[in-house]
Amino acid sequence: METVKNAANYVTETVQSATSGASKEANKEVAKDSDAKLSTRANAAVDAIGDKADEHKHDAKADVNKEAAKH
Repeated sequence: METVKNAANYVTETVQSATSGASKEANKEVAKDSDAKLSTRANAAVDAIGDKADEHKHDAKADVNKEAAKH
């Protein structure tokens, strides 16, 4: 039963990582947009950094769950 739970958690973390990655890329584009206000660009840059951290966190959790599901 624990293997099924780990597999489900792996899928969840993988989806969350992908979502964070997409958000990061969108925020990077806003940060680069010279037509946007400086405050908007700065906020997007900060958000992109947070999204990158979230992406790495979810990747790490997914790896742990993937390994646990193998056992």
